[in-house]
Amino acid sequence: MWNVPGLSCATSVLVSLAALMMYTPTAQSETTQQMTPLQLAVQDAPVPFTGSDGRMHLVYELWMSNFSSGEADVRKVEILGNDAVLQTLDHAAIAERLQPAGERNSAGSIAKSAQSLLFLHLTLPPGAPIPAQLTHRIEAHYVAAPPGLQDYTETGGAVAVDRREVLQIGPLLSGDNYISADSCCDASRHTRAALPLNGRVYVAQRYAVDWEQLDADNRIYKGPREKLESYTIFGKPVLAVADALVAVVIKGQPEQIPGKFPTEISPDQADGNAIILDLGHHRYALYAHMQSESIHVERGERVKLGQQIGLVGNSGNSLAPHLHFQLMDGELSLASNGLPYEIRDFKVTGETPGTKAFDEAEADGTPMAITPFTPPRDVKDALPLDQLIISFTPH
Repeated sequence: MWNVPGLSCATSVLVSLAALMMYTPTAQSETTQQMTPLQLAVQDAPVPFTGSDGRMHLVYELWMSNFSSGEADVRKVEILGNDAVLQTLDHAAIAERLQPAGERNSAGSIAKSAQSLLFLHLTLPPGAPIPAQLTHRIEAHYVAAPPGLQDYTETGGAVAVDRREVLQIGPLLSGDNYISADSCCDASRHTRAALPLNGRVYVAQRYAVDWEQLDADNRIYKGPREKLESYTIFGKPVLAVADALVAVVIKGQPEQIPGKFPTEISPDQADGNAIILDLGHHRYALYAHMQSESIHVERGERVKLGQQIGLVGNSGNSLAPHLHFQLMDGELSLASNGLPYEIRDFKVTGETPGTKAFDEAEADGTPMAITPFTPPRDVKDALPLDQLIISFTPH
């Protein structure tokens, strides 16, 4: 029996799931009635974009609310579109992607009367059509259901794919050996940075990248860790990615000591010294953690593609010198919806062993065992995916 709150007369009523499933509508009924203990919804529709692997990607979050009095163990998720199953996640994959609201640790189940976000990344096969709509078929085990009815399947969370034009931009840095750290899509800390702001949950950093740079020995820094100048990327020129209007300039924030996150940083200080460019049509580019004295543009000023707008620093909520870059649909860096973008041309010269190796190299200053791509891959009109080694040629 399902204990369903809100369904009562003089006394509480226990509703049988089996009875609802076997319900036959009368001639006056327009629809059937079926229990959907998981309430499914997509807040921000996915925008298809081309990744540096040459494939089409769709990234979004499926909100799952457990409207039952017991735990729901999510066993299987299928993404449906184009009259086919486009992707299947088993229990292990779900457990790596399903995060309870307000937490950063994943779990394979949803507590009673609770909500979780399932972070989804759909990669289409080469040449496959982009679906007009996505829906989701969920198999789950419900503790609160009667014996024999605890395993239940439902379909929902329908969303129309957002076919807005993906902005193509120029390079934001110049030179070689840059790392696209925490870039899209699966395990990126940016992609899962859902934050409650201004009465709504935003994922402004959904497609953000923390750009680092290796030296000739494949080290992020060489010398004392706490010294800013030890880092290869510190002081490198930052470039405008398009002809744009300067919407926001934040200056006066101190450089942080590398090796530890600063304390008592407010959301308004998290970006440190930063610039936000208005690229038009509700698209904004954020450059964060720059050097204050290097910023010589002002709000309302026009900048040109490739123009130097500052230098890489280590201000704000930053562990080490790097350039944080993202696109979003508003000029608030956190209370906005993150948008994909495609860089017009760059080279992929290799890849790191992964985020764990990157974190160790950033902590210890040890060389990373980079896997080189021979020959380097020339990429056009694509978003650099996670943990690649990138070379930029200025326009």
